[in-house]
Amino acid sequence: MKSPRRITLCLMFIVIYSSKATLNWNSESAIHPLSLDEQELSGEEALRQKQDAATKSSAAEEYTIDIEISFENASSLDSVKAYLNSLSFPILENYTDQITNIVSINVTTVCRLAASETWCSCEPGYGWPRERCLHNLTCQEHDVFLPGHQCSCLKELPSKGPFCQLQEDITLNMRVKLNVGFQEDLMNTSSALYRSYKTDLETAFRKGYETLPGFKGVTVTGFKSGSVIVTYELQTTAPSLDLIHKANERVVQSLNQTYRMDDNSFQAFSGNEIKLSVTPEIIFEGDTVSLVCENDILSSNVSWRHKEQELEIQNSSRFSIYTAIFNMTSISKLTIHNITLGDAGEYICKLILDIFEYESKKKIDVIPIQILANEEMKVICDNSPVSVSCCSDSKIDWIKTEWKQEGNINISGSAEIHIDSLCSKYVFRVDRTQCPSGSSGTTVVYTCEFISGYGARGSADTKVTFTSAGDNSSQKSEVPEVLRHEMEMSTVQSTTRNSLETSKAWEQQANLTITPDPISVSEGQNFSIKCISDVSNYDEVYWNTSAGIKVHQRFYTTRRYPNGAESVLAVKTSTREWNGTYHCVFRYKNSYSIANKDVIVHPLPLELNIMVDPLEATVSCSGSHHIKCCIEEDGDYKVTFQIGSLSLPAAKEVKEKQVCYKHNFNANSVSWCSKTVDVFCHFTNAVNNSVWSPSMKLNLVPGENITCQDPIIGVGEPGKVIQKLCQFSNVPNSPGSPVGGIITYKCVGSQWEEKRNDCISAAINSLLKLAKALVKSPSQDEKLPTYLKNLSVSIDKLEHEISSSPGSLGAVINILDLLSTVPTQVNSEMMMHVLSTVNVILGKPVLNTWKILQQQQTNQSSQLLHSVERFSQALRSGDSPPLSFSQTNVQMSSMVIKSSHLKTYQQKFVFSDSDLWGNVVIDKSHLENLQPDSSVVTMAFPTLQAILAKDIQENNLAESLVMTTTVSHNITMPFRISMTFKNSSPSGGETKCVFWNFGLANNTGGWDSSGCYVEEGDGDNVTCICDHLTSFSILMSADTPDPSSLLGILLDIISYIGVGFSILSLAACLVVEVVVWKSVTKNRTSYMRHTCIVNIAASLLIANTWFIVVAAIQDNHYILCKTACVVATFFIHFFYLSVFFWMLTLGLMLLYRLVFILHETSRSTQKAIAFCLGYGCPLAISVITLAATQPREVYTRKNVCWLNWEDTKALLAFAIPALIIVVVNITITVVVITKILRPSIGDKPCKQEKSSLFQISKSIGVLTPLLGLTWGFGLTTVFPGTNLAFHIIFAILNVFQGLFILLFGCLWDLKSTSLGSSTPVFSMSSPISRRFNNLFGKTGTYDVSTPETTSSSVENSSSAYSLLN
Repeated sequence: MKSPRRITLCLMFIVIYSSKATLNWNSESAIHPLSLDEQELSGEEALRQKQDAATKSSAAEEYTIDIEISFENASSLDSVKAYLNSLSFPILENYTDQITNIVSINVTTVCRLAASETWCSCEPGYGWPRERCLHNLTCQEHDVFLPGHQCSCLKELPSKGPFCQLQEDITLNMRVKLNVGFQEDLMNTSSALYRSYKTDLETAFRKGYETLPGFKGVTVTGFKSGSVIVTYELQTTAPSLDLIHKANERVVQSLNQTYRMDDNSFQAFSGNEIKLSVTPEIIFEGDTVSLVCENDILSSNVSWRHKEQELEIQNSSRFSIYTAIFNMTSISKLTIHNITLGDAGEYICKLILDIFEYESKKKIDVIPIQILANEEMKVICDNSPVSVSCCSDSKIDWIKTEWKQEGNINISGSAEIHIDSLCSKYVFRVDRTQCPSGSSGTTVVYTCEFISGYGARGSADTKVTFTSAGDNSSQKSEVPEVLRHEMEMSTVQSTTRNSLETSKAWEQQANLTITPDPISVSEGQNFSIKCISDVSNYDEVYWNTSAGIKVHQRFYTTRRYPNGAESVLAVKTSTREWNGTYHCVFRYKNSYSIANKDVIVHPLPLELNIMVDPLEATVSCSGSHHIKCCIEEDGDYKVTFQIGSLSLPAAKEVKEKQVCYKHNFNANSVSWCSKTVDVFCHFTNAVNNSVWSPSMKLNLVPGENITCQDPIIGVGEPGKVIQKLCQFSNVPNSPGSPVGGIITYKCVGSQWEEKRNDCISAAINSLLKLAKALVKSPSQDEKLPTYLKNLSVSIDKLEHEISSSPGSLGAVINILDLLSTVPTQVNSEMMMHVLSTVNVILGKPVLNTWKILQQQQTNQSSQLLHSVERFSQALRSGDSPPLSFSQTNVQMSSMVIKSSHLKTYQQKFVFSDSDLWGNVVIDKSHLENLQPDSSVVTMAFPTLQAILAKDIQENNLAESLVMTTTVSHNITMPFRISMTFKNSSPSGGETKCVFWNFGLANNTGGWDSSGCYVEEGDGDNVTCICDHLTSFSILMSADTPDPSSLLGILLDIISYIGVGFSILSLAACLVVEVVVWKSVTKNRTSYMRHTCIVNIAASLLIANTWFIVVAAIQDNHYILCKTACVVATFFIHFFYLSVFFWMLTLGLMLLYRLVFILHETSRSTQKAIAFCLGYGCPLAISVITLAATQPREVYTRKNVCWLNWEDTKALLAFAIPALIIVVVNITITVVVITKILRPSIGDKPCKQEKSSLFQISKSIGVLTPLLGLTWGFGLTTVFPGTNLAFHIIFAILNVFQGLFILLFGCLWDLKSTSLGSSTPVFSMSSPISRRFNNLFGKTGTYDVSTPETTSSSVENSSSAYSLLN
């Protein structure tokens, strides 16, 4: 409780004393507050002031005094408490004029200074006034008070000040056992024995209980046999259980030992604490009855008993008990299915908490049902309207009637129900074609069955004899019209309270055919039921159970054909809940056609529910090891252990609710030493169906290698790592509710050390099992709301277990994931429970547990987010107000789209504790495209940004809220959402708007910026625009320049202008090569060189074109589908690699011409080798890279169409070949130039060949460093922390590649001629050309006038030559 008073530490205690002096001041409690400025006033002085006001009196009085003491040093509190606890009461104080006995001194309130507030808490036995209490899930008492008397949060301060008061007076009915023989005189209140017992016991009781706060008195009320049972009443306030136990101990110590009081037999009873309600109020035979026991005593130890049968009720096929604690209330529900007359009587609900027992009783009466109908009737087949009726003799809230028929004639009709008369009538017509003379006298039994809202059923049969009109025309007048009846065979005509249409709807009556074979399966097996209709026109098809519960739509499919329809109920994994009768229902308007099928599901454990021990173990070849398989429910099973073909017997052991089958495996009984064997449990049920357990691996090893030994974990060799189910390990376990999960041990030296703990607490493991059962249930949508409510309450109480156990946290996430897959609509209450659960597991105390969990399982945070989004998409508010939810770690707002008054969707979220805020805006023009009644839901999470997986490679950290917006219906039109985030790092790097893409990183999820961009940012906030809905945030990437900065703009200008100029240069190079091709390819060397130059230019041209088109699309925030991005990346990768491999081809050809001078290879052979190397190798590398990464969707980067680096390092498939080729070509260039300048004897190729070879070396010497350095700098920009200078150098070198190829690979090496003319077609005599020639050491003009001249000097000077020269 918070108080505005400022004190360092305040302790208030109460002194109860008796005195022979009478005080003249009010005996009510008094408080003398001490402020920090009044520290000199001690508690003794305050007490002395009160004593001064006393006046003498001979009568002894008892007074209660409240004293407040303040401490500067908080450590003084413990010493004061210790001193008070050491005192022995009563304390005698002998003053000059009076005698005072201090009966007790109790600390009532302790206040501590917390920041600018003072927090006060009550000591045991004291509390805040109940009228000021605030009952809230977040306000829970940490001390163990008497049940039902907790109060931790206040609406306002008490009227007498911020201090605790004695609890209200209560009377406890208690009893205790005396281990002495019972005597009849104890039944006589006037006997001496009775009075002696009563006096001695009451004296001991007073001595024991007088130290309780607010003690008033104690009275012995009687004795009962059974040794001697003492019943007594204790009047006091609501003390803590701890004080009650201490008082009981003092009672035992104060009583004469001859009474032999049993100190463990104290019990307390109360019959007015429990509220017991019954539904329905009026119970009929066959109803499903619910008895609900509610109590504000927080205990799940509740039992039910039927007084007449004197038996405790257990869960069975007809009785089910569910007990839970939520909203600070214990609730236990007893459900009686198909109640009978024998179930009538008194039911007792008993709750036990420590020594306290509370019970409530309720008597229920069961009324039999009687349906009245004519037993027999005759019908003449003359097409006259006929009706059959039945009525209920009890005024019951019937919800429908069903008509069935059994016989050889099938005639359709319609059913009607009359509410006022509680009758149902079935009307039909039958003509002589339906009732031929050969069938006269046929009897059909018609059954009328009434069904109540609580499952009660009552029926009556009518035998109808059909007679042909020609055979019995004289009987027509004798047959009452009201008794004429006809019904469809094997169907049920069902009606509601709405009157049925009696027009041509009956023409659509369907004949249903259902799977004829009996369905008998065991748990875990699948089954299907096919229901075929001969009519294709229907309004609805559904399946339900005999109890009227609809089967969820996920379990059946329906198809319509031209001449009929079929519905198939398919269950993949059957459980015992599927046992029963199922109805296939085809409805057309108000006509129902129904076919029935019985399903028998025999008990058999599911493989996942069989717990084995060990999972893996080491066994000495000369030793043994206990193996076992356990299940939670007993059954008629035959169980054996199987090792290959070897079958071993199993011994059954039942402990609590768990049934285990064990065997002591002797390794010396087999000849498999130094081998690993798999052991399985084989369960076979009564119908000979079987299931195998998970495998148990036994590693048989020589005994001398074993160093670690433990009676529970087992033995092992050094370094051995094994896993065990937590319930079979050293983890504390309770038999009734075992823990879950797996724990990992490692043998270190001679000891087993815990390596990893994924254990799940018993309570959460129980919730997980219930969730797994729920998703397999036929009525999962009906069970989901109750489960979510119980989950929310339980998780709130189990926060400590979750914050200390990664396994428990992971289990809660799995529970939410399972429940979110139930395809049902979520209402506001269900969503509140979901978010309450999420609020707990996203709390700051749990964040450290998240870190441990993510080291073990990386996708848990993404799984949680996905689950919450699925729930929000299923939210349907209906006509209720839009749901709003606000907690510390999650907030939610929603809006329902109404076409009549459409408005802009605008929500704001503020988290003051985290200093984060954000808002979401969707313009109403975009909401117009949504379906009416669609729900738009936005949730914001302040701590989720610290939990979601971070992109470590790019050092991206979320610095804002995570907001997720969903729409209940699919979006078909373009959509735009605007979000504004508070920017927590306004000065750092580039700001990116991103969304959480669940498909990235092998479906573990990751941040993605596709379809999102920053619209504006003023430092303190950032506005993002996205064209889709999901979870959004902003990322700060410190290594990438801000696109809006001067440097970012400069890089964009360099890239676009440079790449465009490069494309033009490469196109010009290709044009020049085409023009002069014949003139410059006179020999093999020249031919191959220009072939390589053309392919280098063409490959780079295509690659740059792909690159600039994709970049332009993405920079303008257009959506590029994943497939197009993958295709673009593949071709960019392929053609850039081709550039390098053609460079390699050029270098290898040069080396070949100089090394193998006398070896001649045809032009076609050289060209084939060149194309295989230039395009074949890049194609192979590109295809392998795509095939290895794309199946996991990690081929491209998250937000750029280029090879992935973060997840798969696919970029190395380009960088490594390119850098290797650069090194190889530089080496070849050095070798070739050296050999040309200093040729050996005999190595003298012709002048033309030598000129061509030298020009090749010049081209390689220039082009290879340029291309190599470009991509060398490009590779450095991939790593985090790269200097911005490398980004600039890479951009400049990359964009001018085309220009360098044009200049150094084409123009400087060419001179061409116009064939048949002496006029120069291409001249290098221009001023610019001369200037470049002079720059690189050449002068004069190159005029090409004849083919011969061209042939001799086709490869002229180049920059490579000049540089090398």
